[in-house]
Amino acid sequence: MKPAQPHTLLDVIIERYLQRQRSLGRGYANEERILNSLHTFLRKSGSADLDQKTFQEWCKSHEGLTANVRRQRQRIARKFCLYRQRTEPYCFVPDPSHFPRRCPHVLPVIFGSAEVARMMAVAKALTPTAGSPLRPAVMRLAVVLLYTAGLRRGELLRLTLADIDLDAGVLRIRESKFHKSRLVPLSQDAHRELRSYLEKRLVPPFCVSPKSPLLCNCTKGFRGYTGTGLSQGIQSLFRSACVRGSDGRRPRVHDFRHSFAVQALLRWYRQDADVQSNLPKLAMYMGHVSIVSTAYYLRWIPDLAEAASRRFARHFGQLIRGAA
Repeated sequence: MKPAQPHTLLDVIIERYLQRQRSLGRGYANEERILNSLHTFLRKSGSADLDQKTFQEWCKSHEGLTANVRRQRQRIARKFCLYRQRTEPYCFVPDPSHFPRRCPHVLPVIFGSAEVARMMAVAKALTPTAGSPLRPAVMRLAVVLLYTAGLRRGELLRLTLADIDLDAGVLRIRESKFHKSRLVPLSQDAHRELRSYLEKRLVPPFCVSPKSPLLCNCTKGFRGYTGTGLSQGIQSLFRSACVRGSDGRRPRVHDFRHSFAVQALLRWYRQDADVQSNLPKLAMYMGHVSIVSTAYYLRWIPDLAEAASRRFARHFGQLIRGAA
């Protein structure tokens, strides 16, 4: 067993910084990991504190990562240094002009109900395994909840049996991003799929403790699916169901959330609903702080453009024809 490292002044400052940020409602788990890795790097390099040279060496150790990830790590370090500068005016603060340029994020692949139906059919035909006897049912339910409820992957994985109100058809999402909890009512079809899944899930020998995971991959204990395991299963469904974008790319798991938001917008246009007044409702349903976050998911696709154009023509087409 390795001896515990003695606490240094930098340890104390990092802990104080994290406590302050968390008191403001921020999780800062990733920031803690990055700052601890920076401190470990300083200790291994024999440096007493951070300076320009050691910061550059630390940045160089991340050269295998993408520009956006490297930029994020360097920004985390800089924010910490700015915090230190309030009480230590002469401490080192990295120059952001030397950080990697931000690269555009990969555009999501938006898909619809036809692709989801193919994925559900593929999931139903999967073969159960010794390690995952409920694999077909789990993958089918995962597709349904990701697409119809717009859940984040982590939110789906953290669902327990206690989070399910089967009578009302409501999911309880606990302490998700930004420490927000919310209730997610399900559609009738999703409610029916959940009920069908639980008919298999709530029978021996599967664990039925309220704290046990909804997506169960073993018959004993509380072990649920990991993020990697779920992602690999979903990617397999994408391949088998031939779900691709117009450029040939397969979707990511997070693209379910993009597709959910876009399909909600598309339904409102086709139903002639008040889109602007519905956006705050969508933001609340998706667990966003405001519609600014929701807007990131609302991609302009041909079907959406056509629906919006048809709606405009119904309401104002006569004005254009009259002007002509």
